[in-house]
Amino acid sequence: MDLFIASTLSTGTVLALAALGLLINEKVGIVNLGAEGMMLCAAIAAYATVVHSGSHTLGLLAGAGAGAALAAVLGLLVIFLHTNQYATGLALSLFGMGFSAYVGVGYVQASIAATPKLALAPLSDLPFIGPALLQHHALVYAAIALALALAWLYGRTRTGLVLRAIGESPESAHALGYKVRAIRLLCVALGGALCGLAGAYLSTAYAPLWAEGMVSGRGWIALALTAFATWRPLRILLGAYLFGSMTMLQLSLQAGGIQVPSQLLSMLPYLASIAVLVLISRNPVWIRTNMPASLGKPFSP
Repeated sequence: MDLFIASTLSTGTVLALAALGLLINEKVGIVNLGAEGMMLCAAIAAYATVVHSGSHTLGLLAGAGAGAALAAVLGLLVIFLHTNQYATGLALSLFGMGFSAYVGVGYVQASIAATPKLALAPLSDLPFIGPALLQHHALVYAAIALALALAWLYGRTRTGLVLRAIGESPESAHALGYKVRAIRLLCVALGGALCGLAGAYLSTAYAPLWAEGMVSGRGWIALALTAFATWRPLRILLGAYLFGSMTMLQLSLQAGGIQVPSQLLSMLPYLASIAVLVLISRNPVWIRTNMPASLGKPFSP
């Protein structure tokens, strides 16, 4: 059980970081469908950096930088040139898939050392609690802290109020003197950096290797997770761990000798995503109440 909990936290961290990044985007009214491609580009950028430098810290920074750069391109296109947010995001995702596959050809056979995990001795030596909760990569704890910080930011601070106002009514925020487009671009880049960090964590810590398409739909699950959590950071964190547990369930069942087709088990996280979205869509009033009113809509000052 302790191994299952530890694996769930580690797996859920990838989804949590990406979904929190997308939340930052959507809170100011920008839909980012390019998460999958950004995470792939960040994954290969981080992995290649670690291969050549030997530094996992530089690898994570490279991944975050790659995600932020791609997101900034998306932001410039949709915020200042008013391209369609959905089409532009899909194009970015397709670009990221192809570009990462092309760049990563030479790194398929490369190997890197495992990222050292935090060991909070003597607490990490406690039975059950230590292996389950206290022997993880630093980003596992950073994702939890980030969710708490965002919940506080959006719910308790003036900055959070301004960001929510931009997402609800950018015209009103502009009339009050706020630079809506610049703030949106900054939030898009910051959200992209978190998606990049998720991709970097995936390739350098969670599974220290590079394989074409290794993100395996996690960017799309993270996108669905923001709606599943009704755009609330703490719910995103819980949802990420829920989806993470489903991913690990397939491995636990297989290890236990339960005869279930592996293809069906691999489908579990995606089936859960579809089921959740169907349930949410049955109550459109609930969606409109929680969703930023300007989400996906262009703004011209």
